[in-house]
Amino acid sequence: MRITGISTHVVGTPWRNLTYVQVHTDEGLTGVGETRMLGHTDALLGYLREAEANHIAGSDPFRTEDLVRRMKYGDFGRAGEIVMSGIACVETACWDIKGKALGVPVWQLLGGNVTDSVKAYANGWYTTERTPEAYHRAAKDVMARGYRALKIDPFGTGHLELSHQDTRYAVSLIEAVRDAIGPEAELMLEMHGRFAPATAVRLAREMAPFRPAWLEEPVPPENLKALAKVAEKVETPVATGERIHDRIEFRELFESQAADILQPDLGHLGGIAETRKLAATAETHYMLLAPHNVGGPVLTAASLQVGFATPNFKILEHFNDFADAEIQQVVKGAPRVDPETGCFALSHAPGLGVELDVEAAAAFPQQRAHFDLWAEGWETRNPTGGTR
Repeated sequence: MRITGISTHVVGTPWRNLTYVQVHTDEGLTGVGETRMLGHTDALLGYLREAEANHIAGSDPFRTEDLVRRMKYGDFGRAGEIVMSGIACVETACWDIKGKALGVPVWQLLGGNVTDSVKAYANGWYTTERTPEAYHRAAKDVMARGYRALKIDPFGTGHLELSHQDTRYAVSLIEAVRDAIGPEAELMLEMHGRFAPATAVRLAREMAPFRPAWLEEPVPPENLKALAKVAEKVETPVATGERIHDRIEFRELFESQAADILQPDLGHLGGIAETRKLAATAETHYMLLAPHNVGGPVLTAASLQVGFATPNFKILEHFNDFADAEIQQVVKGAPRVDPETGCFALSHAPGLGVELDVEAAAAFPQQRAHFDLWAEGWETRNPTGGTR
């Protein structure tokens, strides 16, 4: 079997463009991969056009290790977010082809399942007025859908510091959310790399009474020594990793033990095998995996294949019941959260278990998507700020 070429399809929303890559073969099998880019979609498409000619066309889709190696190192330049995201789309699609050719789900090819379900947590649910009352109602709705966990950034446009007044308001938001979801549900606290270490530590202590399940990206991601400074002073588990695009670059996190939970984005890290390899290394350091997943249903399905086969897989992020839920129409077989358990159930469908509907995808053309976490109203996923 040989790859004859690729085709790309961009599904657009005002705040995110999702890029789907179909890999076609001479035996008629087609696989699909997905990533989400912020402000770099055209650059990704340009890279894929060059990579198709230089590396992809003519390759054996079963030889994913060889294809990834050539795409990553064969151009000599150091691979960053764009290259690793392109690799992820193509590599994921090749796993989809392998599973279809063999008639088995991808998790079976990764060593078989270690669980029959993967717990989900909700994100993108607080696209509403930024008040305790509104957040309380929205969080109640999340629980009514069956979720047992959710994540929130309550810090407005905070950057490096947060005033006493803004701190008290953020606390009031979290207090309302915890009241709405009850004592048993998991509440993940997102900081989006906003703060200096001292501020992050102070805020973690302010939020401690509400028992956050983790503290995510408390400081900007470029300086892992600053992250270690936070981790040494807080009791809440620290989570990070969504903006690390190469498995090798996690080495410093392993050495410092500055994180308890790793959050690679499969769509940026190079795909399914790279994520599974990272999970194996994390397991030797007693760290859990909770992938960043702000993509659509294909990226969700790919992340679940890893989740079902990974012993230290904690939970999977899910936007698609809340922010732009209509994009689930672009695939057939989109993964769904069981309203009784708050989990994704094990799928036995071959490959990724989803099929891209090209005609449905065409109904969501590429947009000038923009998302600024330091703009008023960012939480509404409205690029102009303010509420919808």
